[in-house]
Amino acid sequence: MSRSKITYQCQSCGYTAPKWLGKCPDCGAWDSFTEEERISRLKKGDTAEPILLSNVSHHSGIRYSTEIKELDRTLGGGVVPGSVVLIGGDPGIGKSTLLLQTLKGLTKTGRTLYVSAEESPEQIKIRAERLGVKSDEIVLLPETSLEGIISVAEDLKPKIIVVDSIQTIFSLELTSAPGSVSQIRECSTKLMFFAKKQGVPVFIIGHVTKEGAIAGPKVLEHIVDTVLYFEGDKGGPFRIIRAVKNRFGSTNEIGVFEMTELGLREVDNPSELFLSERPLNVSGSVVTASLEGTRPLLVEIQALTSVSNLGVPRRTTLGVDYNRVNLLVAVLDKRLGMHLGGMDVFVNVVGGLKIDETAVDMAIIAAMASSLKNKAIEPSRQE
Repeated sequence: MSRSKITYQCQSCGYTAPKWLGKCPDCGAWDSFTEEERISRLKKGDTAEPILLSNVSHHSGIRYSTEIKELDRTLGGGVVPGSVVLIGGDPGIGKSTLLLQTLKGLTKTGRTLYVSAEESPEQIKIRAERLGVKSDEIVLLPETSLEGIISVAEDLKPKIIVVDSIQTIFSLELTSAPGSVSQIRECSTKLMFFAKKQGVPVFIIGHVTKEGAIAGPKVLEHIVDTVLYFEGDKGGPFRIIRAVKNRFGSTNEIGVFEMTELGLREVDNPSELFLSERPLNVSGSVVTASLEGTRPLLVEIQALTSVSNLGVPRRTTLGVDYNRVNLLVAVLDKRLGMHLGGMDVFVNVVGGLKIDETAVDMAIIAAMASSLKNKAIEPSRQE
């Protein structure tokens, strides 16, 4: 039995309405509704069968090691069978490189499937040769149809699946273009069902918006088991992978890598890396301790204050919350008499780290005060 249903969906947030609307009542976006036609085909046997909780068998503690210690730590100890992992990051940051190196370590579990909807097999082969990835257990599939991907996966029965990327995959049951809210939601949901039913881990690469969030509906992050963000300055060699959601481990766990000509190299001692080029006896520089997941790190906070020529002084932050820095500037002005109201203030966390914990507030205040007074803080006072 099949039936067709036409609805209108906001391409900004995914809100669905039975008729076209000029303004989305959920997110407020104008002229964002497009027509969506969904063809539903439900066959007998497509639904799941009920099962008693006492009859459910499980294999607790089973994880596949990627042989990349930094990634295993971020995932909570390895890859869990049947899990769905979403990896987001800026274009060119190294997402495809990371997953190709991950497949190299996972081939010991059996055959793996790399679905590439953006690159040709020849392009992937060139990257694999550069990374030293040589295995007969990695199968490439240049396919954009979700139904075609699932059909091949059912026949091949791989142990691991990588989809690069979810924004370029489309389902034949929807008439909307690839990358739309409905397509991303439909494709990710069916991939999740397949992973849970077959017990196959699925890695999904997701594009990000200019604000740094994963493009598409928020439900994409809700249905997956783990969400990893690949961060770093494309002009620099260092990359940080951060877990913002993990059903099988702690969140905010990070892994640190260095991008080289031969791919991503693990960094065993990030503190040494972040402080390796720190100048001594310079004002505006403070070293502080930060806890990222289960890993304590020593990081450098840099601050610069200068007299502003603008009507509204600039406040620029990299790696720390913008509003929190404004609050700390007000504290310095009100409680310590350091008048920063007419000065530009710039705060940076060295190494591309993003720190959310409030424990670094004192380090930020000390760095701004040091820059304002143009006096370096003695290393003994930073301990």
